Amino acid sequence: MATPLSADKVVKALKDEGVKIVEHKNWRTHNRNSAGAWGPVHGVMVHHTVTSGTASSVDLCYNGHSSLPGPLCHGVIAKDGTVYLVGHGRANHAGSGDRAVLDAVIAEGKLPPDQKADTDGNKHFYGFECVNLGDNKDPWPAEQVEAIVRASAALLRAHGWGKSGDTSVIGHLEWQPGKIDPRGPGVSMGDIRKRVSERLKHPADWSPGGSNPPHEEDDVPKRTLYGTTGDYTQTLRPGSWTTLKFDRKYGGKGWETKTPEPSVAFGACYYSTTVAVRASGLSRGQELQIRVAHYAEKDGGGFERTGGMPINSPVHDGGDAHFTYAWNGHLSGSRRLRVEVAQYGDEPIVIDYVRAETLYWSS
Repeated sequence: MATPLSADKVVKALKDEGVKIVEHKNWRTHNRNSAGAWGPVHGVMVHHTVTSGTASSVDLCYNGHSSLPGPLCHGVIAKDGTVYLVGHGRANHAGSGDRAVLDAVIAEGKLPPDQKADTDGNKHFYGFECVNLGDNKDPWPAEQVEAIVRASAALLRAHGWGKSGDTSVIGHLEWQPGKIDPRGPGVSMGDIRKRVSERLKHPADWSPGGSNPPHEEDDVPKRTLYGTTGDYTQTLRPGSWTTLKFDRKYGGKGWETKTPEPSVAFGACYYSTTVAVRASGLSRGQELQIRVAHYAEKDGGGFERTGGMPINSPVHDGGDAHFTYAWNGHLSGSRRLRVEVAQYGDEPIVIDYVRAETLYWSS
């Protein structure tokens, strides 16, 4: 009989195993405990989301939908291997499954075919939803599968499971008749169990072949680069702050046009951001203010400003002007960094070029 780990112990176990995590909203108190008990827990269950996109998948698993309230799992594993923690307690992920399978998980024995749906799985399993369409075409990147292995091993290690077998980790398809997840190129529950079993023979910080863990940080920062196309302009009315948007992104192989969006960096990270802005229509002595600001997701949807860096206030002698400024700071949790500008002339001015380059180190 295993009592579920506390939220703090879940975080510690995952970090010790080399898993990069993001604590999403109030995940520590977000659960379905009002609908029934959570525990004793006996294993880990792996799913796919049948969605694409990290942010939307995390939101769905946190909030749920009209027919199934969230959380829909305990953690969402993105394609880059990041684990977003979205719930702690009972979660709507496993549904009803075969008691014989649960008995095999408890005994760490050979899994029988799942033929019945007579036992509440939400009570007994940790659940990870992995971002994948589940169409048997959407690939599973190596970083994502490695995160499944490490996250599963972390919980098994913390509970002392996996000593006499490796069936403490199962797929949804092995629990409930008719389920197919996880499936697709690059994923196999047999392979995952084999790798989990191997990890548990070594210390938590072990890396196969002596390689670094997939998210071990060093002094080399990552980089984002956003900009605007020549035909994309933004008008600034006098006396109010405007959040600038970017309609293209540098993807490593060149610039890609995208739906205009405002965020240039995403937490949790330390960042160094340089922003260049070109404005037209300025009058002599007119002040233009520019800053970067931190935004957090609101429970009801959307984002709200939570703070920012010092304001720069150049004064121009009229006409067109190009300003460049830099800020250093830290984003916590799942916050985002955005660029804001304001002007205090008598007439609107036009921003016809913006470029934001950010170097960031995960924290």
